[in-house]
Order: sequence, then C-alpha cells, then structure tokens
Amino acid sequence: MITTHLRRAALVALFASTPVAWSHSLSVEECLEGGDFIKHAAMSRDYGMTREQFISKVQGDILAIQSFPPELRWFVQDLDDEVLLVGAAERVFDEPSEPETHRDAFLQSCFGRVSFKPRTTR
Repeated sequence: MITTHLRRAALVALFASTPVAWSHSLSVEECLEGGDFIKHAAMSRDYGMTREQFISKVQGDILAIQSFPPELRWFVQDLDDEVLLVGAAERVFDEPSEPETHRDAFLQSCFGRVSFKPRTTR
C-alpha cells in the first residue's frame, strides 16, 4: 500500500512538472464502463479476492495498456484517469460496501470530468 502511494506521488510530481500537450476528457460511456469495472471489483472482493490481488492485477493491466498510444487506450489515457480508477478500486477494499454503492460513488466522481462536446469520428 505504501509503495502504491509513493508511486502515485512520484508520478504526480513528474507530471506536474512536465508540460502536457492534452488532457483526456472522459465520456459518459467511459464513466459507465468504469462504474461497471468498480462494481465488479466489489463483487470480486465479496467472492474472496484480496485487495493486494486485485490492485496488483489492475496495476499490471495499466502497465500493459500504457504500451499503447493514449488515444487507443480505454479509460487510462492519462494520470488523472489512473488515479480516479485505482483510487476507486482501493476504496472498494478499504471502505467495503455494496457493489452498487461503489459504482454510484465512482459515477458521481467520473461524471464531474465528462466532456459533453460531440466526438468526431475518424
């Protein structure tokens, strides 16, 4: 747990001092998919998965996802996305409640970052 917090603090410090060309605005669809992910995290917890197992798997998946260009990634396109998703997953284990409750809390946070600009297709 301490390692996770130190890693996140180091990443925040690195990104805070580095100019960023763009920031990812979440879509409603991404929030809904993220909410389902968090609900499934809580269900995994209820079926016996430990915090360490789940967070380790999520962090491994994030590292794999980061091998793709940001615009091709689902959700974790930037550090803010990672902090939002991993933080919500950690709360699932640190502050246990019903899966739907965790999903709703995530959606409330996520919808605050939604861009309602129409997307262009390529």
